[in-house]
Amino acid sequence: MNSNLQTATLAGGCFWCVEAVFDMVEGVHKVVSGYTGGRTDNPNYREICTGSTGHAEAVQVQYDPKVLSYETVLELFFAYHDPTTLNRQGADTGTQYRSAIYFHDEEQERIARETVRRLEDAKIWPSPIVTEIAPLERFYDAEGYHQSFYRNNPEQMYCQFVIDPKVKKLREKHSGLLKVADR
Repeated sequence: MNSNLQTATLAGGCFWCVEAVFDMVEGVHKVVSGYTGGRTDNPNYREICTGSTGHAEAVQVQYDPKVLSYETVLELFFAYHDPTTLNRQGADTGTQYRSAIYFHDEEQERIARETVRRLEDAKIWPSPIVTEIAPLERFYDAEGYHQSFYRNNPEQMYCQFVIDPKVKKLREKHSGLLKVADR
C-alpha cells in the first residue's frame, strides 16, 4: 500500500451512493463500504439495518493528498447527500443513515468543523447542518456484496433511480475531478 495515502471516513446515508461518487474521483485509490460509530463488535448488514447497533453505513476513502485534498473530499461529501436531515437520506430512514464525518486526527477534525461553519455561513441549505463530527473508533468492512455495488449492479433499480442521478450530477458539476475513464 502507498504509505502517502490518507483515509477519510464518511457517512452520508446509503454507503452504495457515497461509494459510487468517490469511486470515480481522481486521486481516490480505494473506497470501502462498512459500518462505524456503533456499540456492537463485528456488526453485519442485517443487524445494522435494525438501528439497534448504533452504527452508520459509512465509507472509507483512501486518497492521495497530492492529488485530492481533504477539503475537496469534504466538498464532494456535502455536495452528494443532504446534511440537514437527521437520520435520513431520501427514503432511507434510521440512525444508520445519518450524516457523519469520523475524523482520524486533529487536523481532519479542524477541517471538518471549519467546513461545516463555512457551509452554515453560506446558507446553502434552508435548514441547519446536522452532520455529526466524531473521532473514528472502529470501522468494519461491510459484506463483500456491498463493495463496488454500483459498478457491479448498474441494472439494479436502486442504482438506476437513486445512484444514477448522483453520478450524472457528478459528471456535470465536478467533471474536472473525475478519473479519465469516468468522465
